[in-house]
Amino acid sequence: MIPFLHLGPISIPTFGLMVAIGMLAAAYLLQADFDRRRSQLKSISARNEKDEGFLIIGIAGLAGLIGARLYHVLESPHEFFANPWPQLFSRYGFAWFGGFLGGFIALVILAYWVKIPLLEFLDICSPAACVGYAIGRIGCLLSGDGDYGIPTSLPWGMSFPRGLVPTTGIWDPEGHSGVCNKYGLPQNCTVHPTPLYEFFIWLAIAAFLWHMGTKSLKGPKAKGEIFCNYLILTGIARFSIEFIRLNPHSFFGMSNAQTASLVSILLGAVLLWRLKSQFHGQKKEHRIVEHIASRGDVLQPEYHRPTLECPHPERWHMYDSMSAEVEVLDFLKAIVTTLKPELIVETGTFSGLSTLRIAEGLKANGFGRVITCEYDAKVFAAAQQRFASSGLGQWIDARNESSLDMKVEGRIDLLFCDSDAPLREQEVRKFLPQMNPHGLILMHDASSLMKTVREGALKLEAEGLLSVLLLPTPRGLVVAQKREGRS
Repeated sequence: MIPFLHLGPISIPTFGLMVAIGMLAAAYLLQADFDRRRSQLKSISARNEKDEGFLIIGIAGLAGLIGARLYHVLESPHEFFANPWPQLFSRYGFAWFGGFLGGFIALVILAYWVKIPLLEFLDICSPAACVGYAIGRIGCLLSGDGDYGIPTSLPWGMSFPRGLVPTTGIWDPEGHSGVCNKYGLPQNCTVHPTPLYEFFIWLAIAAFLWHMGTKSLKGPKAKGEIFCNYLILTGIARFSIEFIRLNPHSFFGMSNAQTASLVSILLGAVLLWRLKSQFHGQKKEHRIVEHIASRGDVLQPEYHRPTLECPHPERWHMYDSMSAEVEVLDFLKAIVTTLKPELIVETGTFSGLSTLRIAEGLKANGFGRVITCEYDAKVFAAAQQRFASSGLGQWIDARNESSLDMKVEGRIDLLFCDSDAPLREQEVRKFLPQMNPHGLILMHDASSLMKTVREGALKLEAEGLLSVLLLPTPRGLVVAQKREGRS
C-alpha cells in the first residue's frame, strides 16, 4: 500500500488525497443534480448561481470530517481525555457515523440558506454523499489504515505489509520493536479488502438514488423518499460489512458502527413509512397538480401498457399520467382548426392542458369558446392560474362544478369527455340532445385495457345513438357522431 506520496520534501497522505478527490467528485455530481433541476427549483433559478454544489460539498465535507474525527476519538473516551490533543489532531481515525452526523447538521443549515425544503434538499444531496464516501474509502485502502477485514483465503484477498496498520510483521505506534500486530493478525495473512467492497456498494447505491431522482422529475414522488432510501441502504451495507471487519464489538455483540447502522436503518424506515403514508393519503389529482406547480410540465415517453391496437405506446408522449397524450392534445387543436366549431364542451379540466390546446385552435379560428368544468376545487384553482397566465382566457369559460350538474346553452359542436371514467357515458347521454348532428364527440381513455369508456361508447352505438370509431392511441380515443348525422 501507499500511505504517503513523496514529492521531493513534500509528503502527501493518500487518505487525505482521496478524501479531497471524493469531495470534488461529489461536488460535480451535486452540481449536475442542481443543474438538471434548475428550471424546476425556483430558489436556485432566482439565485442564478452555478457553483452551489461545490460550496455545499465544501462546507458539508469539512463538517463531516470534523464529525468523523470527534466520533472516532470519543469512542474511547478514557484514552481521549487522558491525552486529547494528539488524538484530536491525528491524521488517522475517522468514523463513518460521525461523518454522517457532522455532514447532516451542516446540510440542515445549508438547506435553510439555499431556501430549498429540507427533505427535498437531502434528496438532492444523497447520491453525491454516496459517491464522496465511496471514493474516500479508496483512501483507506491505499493508506492501509486498518479498515480492512478479517483474514480470508479468497483469491481477491489483500495484504497490507506497509500500511499504516500492517497485516503482517509488527506494528507499534510508539516505535518499539518486537510488538505484535495491533489486531493480532497472523504473519503474511491476506484479508478482505472491505474498502473496495464499500467502494462498489456505495457507487451502486448512488446510481440507484440518482435513478430515483430522475423518476421524481417526471412524476410526483414523496419528498424525502430518496434520503430515506439512502439511510436504509447505506445502513444495511455498513451493518453487513461489519461482520467481516476487525472492529471491536460492544452492544449486544455488535460494533459501534453496526449500532449506528441500525439506528440509520430504523430511522430511514420509520420516516419513509410516514412520508409515503402522507403522500398516498393525498388524492392522485392533488399529487400531480402539486408536482406540476413545483416542477412544471415534464415531457416524457408514454408509459401505458402495450395493447393489441397500440403495441408501441413509447412512441407517444405525455406530461403526466392523467392528461391526454401530447399527440392527442395536438389532435384536439387540429380538429378545432379543421371543423371551426363555435361551442365546445370539455368535461374534466384537470391541469388545463387540453383546454389550452382547444383555446389555441379557437384563437387561430378567431371565434368560438370552450366551456370546461372541474369538480375538485384545488385542481380547478391550479387550472385557473394556468389559464390566467396563458393569454387565452377570453376563449375559455371555466367552471368549478360537476359535469352532470353543468348547464350549457346552445348547440354543441364538439364534446370532449375526459373526466372520471365512470361518468363518460352519462355525460354523453346528458349532452347528446344538444349535440350538432354533424359535430363530433371525443371520449378519452378508451383503450382495450380501460374498458369502462370503451364499453360505454359501444353500448351507445348498439342503442343506435352514435356511430363510433376507436382510434388506436396508447390510452384509446373514441371519435363518435350522432347517428342522425350519418343520414
